[in-house]
Amino acid sequence: MAIRVRLTPKAARDSLEGVGLAPDGRPALLARVRAPPQDGEANLALVRTLAKALRRPASSIRVESGAASRLKTIVVDGEPDEIAAALAALFAPPEREA
Repeated sequence: MAIRVRLTPKAARDSLEGVGLAPDGRPALLARVRAPPQDGEANLALVRTLAKALRRPASSIRVESGAASRLKTIVVDGEPDEIAAALAALFAPPEREA
């Protein structure tokens, strides 16, 4: 499954912030990492952050395009429905007790 990501390096923390619009107007997952954008450090931090959030091995996630850009295409190997459900669960509002 391919995911568009807009990455902000040198942030205060590693996190996935939700879905926003990329400069081209298309939706993208908004991500922040503490790592600087040099020597692939920010990309590696992004892969680790996604792996942790999606509960998948980092080896199943790779930067397909945009390695030197803020806007990236990330490919996550696996069942697309499972990956989509995991992404949706990350940003779903907490359920209230009745």
